[in-house]
Amino acid sequence: MRNYSYVAKDSQGKTIKGVIEAEDQQQVQEKIYEQGLFLISATEALGGVRREGVHRFTVKDLAFSCRQLAAMLTSGLTIVKALDIMYKEESNKGAKSVWLALYEDVNKGSSFTEALLNRGGSFPDFMISMIDAGESAGNLDITVQRLSDFYANQNKTQNTIKGAMMYPIILGVLTIVMVIGMFTFIMPIFAGLMSEDQMPPLSRALFGFSNFLKTKWYVLIIAIALVILAIRYALKTPAIRLRFDMIILKMPAVGPLVVKIYEGRFSRTLSSLYSSGIPMVDSLQRASSVLGNSYVDKMFIQVIDEVKQGSPMSLAIAKTEIFEGMFTSMIYVGEESGALDEILEKTADYYEEESDAAVKRLVALLEPVMIIIMGGAIGLCLAGIFPLLYGGIGALENS
Repeated sequence: MRNYSYVAKDSQGKTIKGVIEAEDQQQVQEKIYEQGLFLISATEALGGVRREGVHRFTVKDLAFSCRQLAAMLTSGLTIVKALDIMYKEESNKGAKSVWLALYEDVNKGSSFTEALLNRGGSFPDFMISMIDAGESAGNLDITVQRLSDFYANQNKTQNTIKGAMMYPIILGVLTIVMVIGMFTFIMPIFAGLMSEDQMPPLSRALFGFSNFLKTKWYVLIIAIALVILAIRYALKTPAIRLRFDMIILKMPAVGPLVVKIYEGRFSRTLSSLYSSGIPMVDSLQRASSVLGNSYVDKMFIQVIDEVKQGSPMSLAIAKTEIFEGMFTSMIYVGEESGALDEILEKTADYYEEESDAAVKRLVALLEPVMIIIMGGAIGLCLAGIFPLLYGGIGALENS
């Protein structure tokens, strides 16, 4: 999929700009038509394909940069002056060149959105859409502040995952090192206690694997690399990826935790988009794509179609059976009360806390798995060695 920046008009003649994912120009036109718009022009944005030399901002960088921009815009500085300060204060060479290019474009008369589109490889589509809505509504300072909060929350979630993953990663590395050490250094010591013909089948198999690991370890590395490449290639196939993403959501223990994470991310994204003045249909489309799950994207095609036809958003989302009932009920309350933007914001706050807890619970499931694998490896080695020890002791007694 590539990113295309487009200019279109709605039924009332209003000009609409944005970024859309599509395979080619024909699919861009089809998607724009499905939204009830008339396409004026569409050009491929840099965000569609990563290009050499393009500096990409991390979530942490975006949170910090948006906070700086929000502070300057709120204090009354123009966007031109704010970008000039961002360029001068930036220490990273790659980021400095991006801010300089943005400053030059805006200083020449381009809008901030157009300048960002020209550097689409550096900034995510979500940010560009939000900036576009903020400029159109005349509340760019508020929009940038929302972006700052959004990316700060995203960065917090990433840090939570990294911190929680530290112990399972250490256990995993320790397990691999221990297995390699036992099969390459410890087991060969006991190989001479009994001839291969007299060994039990389990001991014979383990010693065979030990010998293979010592002499043909490179074959194992190549096999593992091929399996990883095959899995990555398979997940790029739409049908396999769709099935894989659906299985993740339906798994007994993991599925509900993943859904919690999705609810937190979806509600915050939808809240930020809708509060910035982006139409609900576009907000739903962009919020679902942020989750990075092809099964959710497929189900939300139906949601978007039903919302276009006038169906309540809460009812359309409930039909997908992806999110839990409480989540859709809160959206229903917002629709009925006429305060959907406020309810979405409160829902986002609640589910972000639930999402953090779900991340910790999800990672905590890995710890006993690593311990079981480690214990199983030790048990197998001992099960293969003990018969040899007993056989050797018995032979000594008989002699």
